[in-house]
Amino acid sequence: MVRVSPWIALAVPAGIVLGLGLWTLVALIPRVGAPRLSSRIAPYVAAVSPAARDLVRRRPAEPVSAMGELLRPVAETLQRALSGVLGGDESVERRLRQAGWTTPVARFRSRQLIGGAIGAAAGAGIAALLLRFTALPVLAALAVAVVAAAVGLLAPEQLLARAARSRLARMAAEYPTVVELLTLALAAGEGVLDALRRVARVGSGELARELGIVVAEVNAGVPLAEALTRRASLIGLAPLTRTVDQLVAALDRGTPLADVLRAEAQDARDESKRAILEAAGKKEVAMLVPLVFGILPVTVLIAIWPGVLVLRMGF
Repeated sequence: MVRVSPWIALAVPAGIVLGLGLWTLVALIPRVGAPRLSSRIAPYVAAVSPAARDLVRRRPAEPVSAMGELLRPVAETLQRALSGVLGGDESVERRLRQAGWTTPVARFRSRQLIGGAIGAAAGAGIAALLLRFTALPVLAALAVAVVAAAVGLLAPEQLLARAARSRLARMAAEYPTVVELLTLALAAGEGVLDALRRVARVGSGELARELGIVVAEVNAGVPLAEALTRRASLIGLAPLTRTVDQLVAALDRGTPLADVLRAEAQDARDESKRAILEAAGKKEVAMLVPLVFGILPVTVLIAIWPGVLVLRMGF
């Protein structure tokens, strides 16, 4: 039996980490020479050629890809379990579209798992420090680790929901201007597609970019009504959905749209004004806090302090 010293026990994992690092560095060295003709053609014929599909699916020989292939079944199982616990992938996919992110749902779930692992590691470290320097019970330390893991697991979803709400709010603020531009273009004699193209070209906001996607889909062969309806359902903004319904009805029946869109824009502006007034009414009490606990005591102190000082001096 060979006796393992502490230095040898430390050298084994250090050697493994060093080998993986050198392997990664070697894999990152760029290849000299142009890629083969088969490698360049394979992505274009993968739908009809099994050999091309095998060539496209071939992974590079580097540790990240190798470990990813080994851990893929475990990661997929954890992703399915996480989706079942947190309510499915449909809501996450809808929020990803509303936020304008191009991240697939599977990759977002992987980020959540990584965040949970980082949170669990940080919570375990904090719990170990608390157990080392305080008389904290073991169950309380375990609760700290569990709470940290839950925070790391739920933080990406909360950030995604916040990004989706922020983007929808920007679209709602841009909506009246975009509809008025559409109204002007339609009143000038342009068709619906030409008006959408003009607004997408002139505008620079989130809603104008979404209309640019609609124009690109129509140019690719998708019917205009289908592209508009699909984009409105993906965005999920109620005023935009009503406007799209009006546009689709006008395309089907050939009715004029300028007056209807002008009324939609005015309704959107009135609704935004009501929202601002409601927000101001809700924050009225909050605005009294600095006044009552900050400005008012200082004002009273400035008014009373000279008199108190004079009385102390005996005048």
